[in-house]
Amino acid sequence: MKRIVVATVVTIFIGSCAVGPDYKRPNIKLPEQHRGSGTLTDADKKSFADLPWWEVFKDPILKSLIEEALRGNLDLRIAAARAEQFRELARIPRGDYYPQLNYSAMGNYGKNVPNQGLPDINKSKMGMGDVSLQWEIDVWGKVRRASESATAQYFASIEARRDITLILITDVANAYFQLRALDNELEIAKRSTDSFKDTYDLFTKRYKGGDASLLGSTRAGAALAQVAATIPDLENQIFETENQINFLLGRTPGPVPRGFALSEQYMSPKTPAGLPSALLERRPDIREAEQSLVSANADIGVAKANFFPQFSLTGLLGASTPDLKAFSHSWSVGGNVAGPIFNGGKIFANYEATKQAYEQVKSQYEKTVMNALREVANAIMFQQKLEQMRVQQQKQVDFLRTATKLSLSRYTRGLASYTEVLDAQQQLFPAESSLAVTEGNRLLAMVQLFRALGGGWDNPVPPDKKKTTTDNK
Repeated sequence: MKRIVVATVVTIFIGSCAVGPDYKRPNIKLPEQHRGSGTLTDADKKSFADLPWWEVFKDPILKSLIEEALRGNLDLRIAAARAEQFRELARIPRGDYYPQLNYSAMGNYGKNVPNQGLPDINKSKMGMGDVSLQWEIDVWGKVRRASESATAQYFASIEARRDITLILITDVANAYFQLRALDNELEIAKRSTDSFKDTYDLFTKRYKGGDASLLGSTRAGAALAQVAATIPDLENQIFETENQINFLLGRTPGPVPRGFALSEQYMSPKTPAGLPSALLERRPDIREAEQSLVSANADIGVAKANFFPQFSLTGLLGASTPDLKAFSHSWSVGGNVAGPIFNGGKIFANYEATKQAYEQVKSQYEKTVMNALREVANAIMFQQKLEQMRVQQQKQVDFLRTATKLSLSRYTRGLASYTEVLDAQQQLFPAESSLAVTEGNRLLAMVQLFRALGGGWDNPVPPDKKKTTTDNK
């Protein structure tokens, strides 16, 4: 009894230490602040991405579209099913912690058929059954490392789902803001077409009255056709963008409702990026890459455990009968130890390959972090430069609008030629279109920064919707 107790204690003690390295997050040297963010105050250390998405995108129609996408998007459904798949797969290695209990049974009845006229002989009846038990004791932590690896893969699938949630929220916002920007461009194109039509009518009227040449009328007609040709292209882009939004929502193509105009969309007055170190905890793709690293690290322990002997216990309880009437019983209890002596270096090669696999995943993790820092820096600079562009483009549009009014007034009084009017109008239309694009890009830049910082995934459902869901349940 003492020997059994001692052996049990030693086994438990040895089994409490799993071979292989314990996971430690790689030490990546991060900058103290994001490039382009300027000097950080204490307030700036709190990231813009800490806001839930419904406080960033306040258009009620956009909110409803995002909520519908979170319910119906097919990529999100696939990711949810994949996460459930990995959750079940993570349970498989944990099953090896416990004894494996199996049963088997069989029975048969038969006889030899003699020649004609002889009695039946050699009848046989037989039955047997047994219950077997086998338990591999996890002395070296192989099962625990395998379970650790599978669990990390499950957590990685959860992070992948969160990443898809973040991408979905920002993709819907991007497409919606692009749609409103295209609506604005279409409005400008129609308004400019009407303006060019008025100019064409004016030049044609003066030509028919003998006060101007045909050249002015034809030049005005050509300018009118050039601007009018942009309308079908914009309408087609709007049609395709609506279909893109419907696809993200998981529904068939159709029209998309509109909310606030482009100029009425909420622009956060301040979008601090926060600290670079916060990306390690906030961005789902970084979190997913780290869980893959945890899994690869645990796989090293699994491979290392193959160098050591395996200990197992076996048991058998059976019964058999030659005539299906009287049974004989048997049982056995035993132990087994097995280990490698020579296998041509296969175990060592597998161990080294597993370590190199870890190095690959580690480099991928570092690459993901570096890419996140790049995306945040680009988004910060994009925001800053767009604001500078918008200021100058607004000045250009204001000057050209004034120039167009003055040139038309001078023309009607006979103080300017038709070319002065057309030049002013032909410069105004692309300037207004460029300003509309920049206004839309400012919203897209805000979305881009929100995504780059990893915002929005941890609060996918607004509080009022959560309450409604709870009440319905």
